[in-house]
Amino acid sequence: MRLGPALAIAALLFAGCDPRGPGSSGDARFLSTYEWTRSEPWFGGFSGLHLSPDGQRATVLSDRTTLVEVRLTRDDDGQIAGVEPLSHWRPKSSRGKPLTGRIADSEGLAIGHDGTVHISFEGVHRVARYARPGAPATVLNAPQVFRGLEGNRSLEALAIDAAGRLYTLPEGGRDAQGRIPVYRRDAQGWRVAFALPARGRFLPVGADFGPDGRFYVLERAVGVLGFRSRLRRWSLTETGAEQEETLLTTAAGTHDNLEGVSVWRDAGGDLRATMVSDDNFLSLQRTELVEYRLPD
Repeated sequence: MRLGPALAIAALLFAGCDPRGPGSSGDARFLSTYEWTRSEPWFGGFSGLHLSPDGQRATVLSDRTTLVEVRLTRDDDGQIAGVEPLSHWRPKSSRGKPLTGRIADSEGLAIGHDGTVHISFEGVHRVARYARPGAPATVLNAPQVFRGLEGNRSLEALAIDAAGRLYTLPEGGRDAQGRIPVYRRDAQGWRVAFALPARGRFLPVGADFGPDGRFYVLERAVGVLGFRSRLRRWSLTETGAEQEETLLTTAAGTHDNLEGVSVWRDAGGDLRATMVSDDNFLSLQRTELVEYRLPD
């Protein structure tokens, strides 16, 4: 989701906040924040994130339809000490043409075990598959149920499970009971697989399946004092989502506009959540890579 001028005002208010405080609640434990800066035109607006299983490489997705592959340098404690861009490319349409305007608002990122890239889009609601950099998109036809979603608050989050099934969540859409619908694509196509409880003012902006098989959802709330972030997870069954846990809820201004999340296991065997912030291409905001240790 691209946020408007009011966001710049909020950013001014929290730009000087210490990422270690004010505090946060939940069982997740803060590890580090790395502020990433570059001057290239492709840099910024990152809303999707995928880490390699060892946490040494990452792919980030800009909401202006640019994918960037990077190498992460880590210190002796395993914290991010540097980010080295390796390559970047711009996904194309199904006809092999550049994406521009409303059809180029890319938000969610999911990468399969074979390296296939999947991207969810706002504006024109759809999920596209890319077999390799430079290949034309294969649009995974949106179901009737996608129609009616808000243009700037639709398919914000995307994840892929161990069986290769895709899951996407709208930022603003709710079902008749006020819950967050989760769409899943399997052999029969897209359908609402289950719904998650919506709690408070937080809206889903990112999702991932961890190496533990559980479903993680990153959420965001925006106020005059800045951004708040929340991370929840569920165990999925054939009939729905169970065992809801709230792992992290941050105070306003603790971090920037966290939108992408990737869950992995470090060399010590601990679960980690790495998150990236979308700076909306505003100089008042920051691109941050934030890491927390998660309980098993």
